Amino acid sequence: MIYPLLPVFLSTVLGANASFIGAVEGAAQSVAALLKLASGWWSDKVRKRKPLIVAGYVIAAAARPFVALAQSATVVLGIRLVDRVGKGIRTAPRDALLADSSDPESRGRAFGFHASMDNAGAVIGPLVAYALLTYFDVTIRNVFWLAAIPGALAVVVLIVAVKEVERHRPQVPADAVDLTSPARLGRPFWTYLLVVLIFTLGNSTDAFLLLRANELGVAVALAPILWALLNLVKATFGTWGGALSDRVGRKPLIVAGWLLYSAVYFGFARATDQWHAWALVATYGLFYALTEGTEKALVADFVPKERRGAAFGWFNLAIGLGALPASLIFGLIWDRAGSPSAFSFGAIMALISATGLLFVAPRRAVAG
Repeated sequence: MIYPLLPVFLSTVLGANASFIGAVEGAAQSVAALLKLASGWWSDKVRKRKPLIVAGYVIAAAARPFVALAQSATVVLGIRLVDRVGKGIRTAPRDALLADSSDPESRGRAFGFHASMDNAGAVIGPLVAYALLTYFDVTIRNVFWLAAIPGALAVVVLIVAVKEVERHRPQVPADAVDLTSPARLGRPFWTYLLVVLIFTLGNSTDAFLLLRANELGVAVALAPILWALLNLVKATFGTWGGALSDRVGRKPLIVAGWLLYSAVYFGFARATDQWHAWALVATYGLFYALTEGTEKALVADFVPKERRGAAFGWFNLAIGLGALPASLIFGLIWDRAGSPSAFSFGAIMALISATGLLFVAPRRAVAG
């Protein structure tokens, strides 16, 4: 409900420029990426996931609505950073708890279902906010206050219904989960992470898709609908994609998804009409369905249970840090050589990554 309204709120209500809005998101992503590594490692060390998950969701749910009181863009920056602190604390332990709670043969379906629900929220939340603003004449600040309701409900469900998976102390050396001993996660894991980082460097923010769609003739007023279409496809097929990886393997699904990504980006590079944008965005949603849950399930496949928190921390750190230069590189190519060259660059990086993944994926999942 809040996220799609923030840029408009910052620019029209608080008078922030585009550079400051970009700085807000860049700083927020950096904070979250660093904390994901630390929280994941700590959840391994103390053998408890849920306290960190609860703390992360409580911090975010409590901070976000206070955007309604902001009278300056710097205050919003501070609130956004606190929000991302919550996300950084909860993400790696949450992913590890998902892996702990699922069997290897259904792990892809579990992560795919999580991705589907996340994307369903990205469809429903903005539509609720739009309805409140349009049909109920609610002010944008009051929408921020009302967003506290689903945030509080999520925390209640988490506390009451989510159970910690008991993990017995493994017969491994005491430094097995030491953050200073990353080699204990294994060479295959780090090779996979390198390939993911290469892909991420070509995977710029999806906001560029909307900008390219506008170039092709899609009206600005239709941008939220185009965004909703993307998230609807992701939500509809996410569980199916994860479950498919349980049957045919993680590597084939991720390779197929990255090849589809490459095809979509090559398509955007050569598109000439607005209907091309609608078709390509819908197809792009299938890329997420094939890979979003499957990539995380593959992380869990690589490492034993007692090291999953740290593994997901490193995975999320790589994606978080890689996403920042990715958008800068993409934007620089767009400014210097045009959007077709930028999208072609992203497509080529995806092809390189898909090829590299063929050599690093494990043959079987780690049990537990």
